[in-house]
Amino acid sequence: MAAPCATVAVMAEPGSGSRFCHVTLAPFRVRAAVTPGSGGGGHGGHREAPGTTGNRGGAQEGALGTQRGMLLRSWKSLFTGRLLLLTNTLSCGGLLAAGDSLQQEWHRRKHPESQHQLGRTGRMFAVGCSLGPLMHYWYLWLDSAFPARGVRSLRTVLKKVLIDQLVASPSMGAWYFMAIGTLEGQSLQESMDELKEKFWEFYKADWCVWPAAQILNFLFVPPAFRVVYVNVVTLGWDTYLSYLKHRPRGAHPVEPPRQSQRSAGA
Repeated sequence: MAAPCATVAVMAEPGSGSRFCHVTLAPFRVRAAVTPGSGGGGHGGHREAPGTTGNRGGAQEGALGTQRGMLLRSWKSLFTGRLLLLTNTLSCGGLLAAGDSLQQEWHRRKHPESQHQLGRTGRMFAVGCSLGPLMHYWYLWLDSAFPARGVRSLRTVLKKVLIDQLVASPSMGAWYFMAIGTLEGQSLQESMDELKEKFWEFYKADWCVWPAAQILNFLFVPPAFRVVYVNVVTLGWDTYLSYLKHRPRGAHPVEPPRQSQRSAGA
C-alpha cells in the first residue's frame, strides 16, 4: 500500500506579521497559523484558540444569569409555604416600627428637645409581629371562604371587604391597644379605659381609609401578597396609630387639613 503523500506550503499574510502553513496529507488538509510572539518561532507566550474570548464572555453572562435566577427563586420562596408566614410576620413588625419612627420624627420637629424612644419603637415592632400571624391566617380563611378575583367578582369582593371591616378591623384594633398597653406596664383596667376612649376615633378613621384599599387588594393582588400589600399601604396608617396610641389621654385630637380628609376618603 503506497504511503500518502504530504504537501507543505508556507505563505506570509501581508501586513499582519503572520505566516500560514498549509499541510496537505491526502486525503486530509490542515491549516495552521503561526504568529510571531504567540508561541511560534521560539518567542514564548501562549496560543488562544479562535472563539475563546467569545466563549469566556458567554460563560460570564451565563454565570450572571444563574445568579439572577437564584435571587429570583429566593425572593419567590419568601411568598410560598412556611416562609410566607415569616414574611408576613416580619413585615408587619417592621412597618409598624417604621410608622412609629416617622411619628416620633414628626413630633421631634415640633419639640426639638425630645429624644427618639427606641424602647417604644421596639414595642411597636413586637406588637406588629404578633399581628402578622393573625392577618396571615385571616386572609387565608377569607380567600378560601369567598374566592374572588377580578372585576367580575365585584359582589363577592364587596362582601369580603364588609366582613373584614366588621370582624378583623375592630378585633385587631383592640388587640393593638391592649398589647401595647400591656408592654408599657399598664394594668388591664387602664388599657380597657384607653381602648374605650380612643376606639371609636380609630374605627371611624379605619372606615375612611381601608374599604377602598381592600377593594383593590381583593380585586387585583394575588393572595400570597395580600399581607405585604396591606403592610405597605398601612405605613401611613401605622404612623397615625402610633400618634393615637401615644397621644395623652384626654387631649383633643389634631384636626387634619381638609384636603387630607378628602384624599383619605377618596
